[in-house]
Formats: sequence, C-alpha cells, structure tokens
Amino acid sequence: YDVKHGSIKIDGIDIRDIKLDDLRRLFGVVTQDSVLFTKSIRENIAYGSQNEVQDEHIRAAARIANAEEFILELPRTYDEPLANKASDLSGGQRQRLCIARAVVADPPILIFDEATSALDTDSEKKVQDAIDEATRNRTVIMIAHRLSTVLKADTIIVLEKGEIVGMGRHEELIKNCPRYQQLYQIQSNVE
Repeated sequence: YDVKHGSIKIDGIDIRDIKLDDLRRLFGVVTQDSVLFTKSIRENIAYGSQNEVQDEHIRAAARIANAEEFILELPRTYDEPLANKASDLSGGQRQRLCIARAVVADPPILIFDEATSALDTDSEKKVQDAIDEATRNRTVIMIAHRLSTVLKADTIIVLEKGEIVGMGRHEELIKNCPRYQQLYQIQSNVE
C-alpha cells in the first residue's frame, strides 16, 4: 500500500525509490499465525531468505530464536518433517521457528505483528525471550495489544481509531497519555 500523503523513509530514502525485491530483503516478519510448511525444520527456517542459506546460518537463527533446544530433541533434528500446519509442535515452538525464519537472512528491520497474542503464559515467556534476543541491534516494529510485549520499547505509539493519541516511552505514557493509562490499568488487573 502506498501512503495517502507524506512518505515513508528508511535511512532518509523514500521507500518508493527502492526496488520492491530490495525493500523486502530489509525486513523479517513474524505474524500472529505461525505459518509453517509440511517440509523439514531446516527448509522452514531457510524459507526466510531469498538466497541459499548455509547450515550454520540456519542453526544460528534457531539459537537466536530459542528453538534449538527443542529441535535437537526431535528424532531427525533439523531434518524432522513437520506435520500439516506443524500440528506436531506447540504454539510456542511454532512461533520460535517463525522467528528463526525471520532472522535467518539477518534483516536490519523486524516486524512482529501480534507475535505472542495466541500463546499461553509459559510459551509467551519463551517467545518473548526469543524476541528479545532476535531484536538486538535491529530496528523493530512491534504491533501488539498486550502492553507487556512493548514495555521495553524506545518509542511506543498508541493508536485509537486510526489516530495517534500518544507517543513515547512507557514511563512517559503512563504519566501523560490517558488512553495508555487506561489500557495499562486494565491489563495490569488481568495479569
């Protein structure tokens, strides 16, 4: 989608001036739904790169995503074929494989779109640890309803009905943004 007005720039370059394939190479994406294929774990991770991926990069990505711990317990480790929709793995394991796929090509920008929303508390902790590791030295765009996911962010943008109603660090928003205060209070009472 193109912007209606203004521009989106990466390092000062309007994205409309970048070839689409080159733009795609800048990003790794992890969505709410863990989309995995009925292929081996190795092939699922390697799918995150448009280039051929060496085995050591696949293993490094799995370690960053805290996935190697369960991969090595599987009978065929990285060559283990996944069942349809990866139904033989837990939700947290599937998300960690998706994180490995997102980082295998070493993109400078990561997008996490509700990456922990469908997980139980234990799985969320493991996936959040993987996210913390994967996001080091990268620009990260994190889309989340759970505030616990974004508390450490340098900048949190609070949207309501498509409008920005607050922007800043957690500490600033908790003092100055009524909508953020309300969301934080609601979620703090639930957790």
